[in-house]
Amino acid sequence: MSVWIFGYGSLLWRPGFPYVEAKAARVAGLSRRLEQGSPDHRGTPERLGRVATLVPAPSAHVGGLVYALAPAEADAILAALDEREQGGYDRVTVRAELHGAAANDGIASIEAITWIARPGNPWHLGPAPFETMVADVLEARGPSGTNVEYVLRLSETLVTLGFEDDHVSSLADAVRAALANPPRYSTRT
Repeated sequence: MSVWIFGYGSLLWRPGFPYVEAKAARVAGLSRRLEQGSPDHRGTPERLGRVATLVPAPSAHVGGLVYALAPAEADAILAALDEREQGGYDRVTVRAELHGAAANDGIASIEAITWIARPGNPWHLGPAPFETMVADVLEARGPSGTNVEYVLRLSETLVTLGFEDDHVSSLADAVRAALANPPRYSTRT
């Protein structure tokens, strides 16, 4: 029996582990929000990057991918993901509904493991006005790269997978606009 992982952030384009298969899926009752601070991948403890977590949203669905792990490799992969997601995330189990062509395989939903950063963890940033979020994203960089790259890759990957996410796409559009129109400073005194 396979162990399944549900990816909704960087696991979509950089899983970093071997898997048997990947399928598009959605999880009901949750919404993706860039409300978690990244002290170790897309930011530093001094300048947190904004990365995705899932928040309760009764009428929403969050799209992503489920990855089937080979049973012999599952324990080692889960241990590595626990390490990767250590910046405020907890391992949880969700019910993922297969989406699109994946749903035509005769299985409607599966139980999958994911990681969610809940409010109250030391790196939680919470919601903020878009101007603040854009400033956070523009200024943060960590060992895995810039926070700008994270937001833009997440947005592009969701579009490629056919998932709409107004929060991510609006933030990505605002980041692109800020990059295209940097503030102009006067040299007059």
